[in-house]
Amino acid sequence: MDASLCTLITGASSGIGRAVAVRLSGERSLILHGRDARRLDETLSMCANPESHTAWRLDFSRVDQVAGSLSDLLESRDRAVESFVHCAGTTTVLPARRVDHHVAQESLNVNYISAVEIINVLLRRKINDHRLANIVFISSIWSRFGARAHSAYCASKGALDGFMRALAVELAPGIRVNSILPGAIQTPMAAEAFADPSIMEQLNRDYPMGLGEPANIADAVEFVLSARARWLTGQQIIIDGGRTVNMSLK
Repeated sequence: MDASLCTLITGASSGIGRAVAVRLSGERSLILHGRDARRLDETLSMCANPESHTAWRLDFSRVDQVAGSLSDLLESRDRAVESFVHCAGTTTVLPARRVDHHVAQESLNVNYISAVEIINVLLRRKINDHRLANIVFISSIWSRFGARAHSAYCASKGALDGFMRALAVELAPGIRVNSILPGAIQTPMAAEAFADPSIMEQLNRDYPMGLGEPANIADAVEFVLSARARWLTGQQIIIDGGRTVNMSLK
């Protein structure tokens, strides 16, 4: 393992990001981002070879600090990033009449603009030395479909996927860029919704294969980053247990 060449995983302190970190930790040196130091330390303790990985703590709602913080980290630790997996995300559940520019901006900052800032750094030759080869965004099926009270979330994930497609064209053939679009995954972020029996009843009807687990998405990330996916770029890869093909009448 080349400790100087890393995979950067944002949102690694819980849920899908944590599952991806644990899955990749045996084969890669990682930079693990999170905003909560305690939970980030928990992720590090779950990883193989914890001494090979680096923690990066930052709240992405403060998006103006992302580029400087990451640049300082890479320089001070003498690291270069070969793969970037953007798992960081926030969900705002509000009816459209209560969504203003403050709400929309926070969703955009965490879900989309933070990725823009990170990639801006990773494409700088003086900082990352042309080492970037792979980008994977964890998006959502709601970037392609609608959901009540999720307008800010849907819009931010749609922006992320539009960004993905443009990057896939611009950065080829040296850098592959793809999005993975999960359906309902059992994560801490979704725990409150899943605690509602009426929501669970609907989800059990809508998902032919049942609800997903973070490990399902980690499997996909591992594949997309691998040489087996070397001809794969610019794709929205849906992993949703059949949700988006289920047109059954309720």
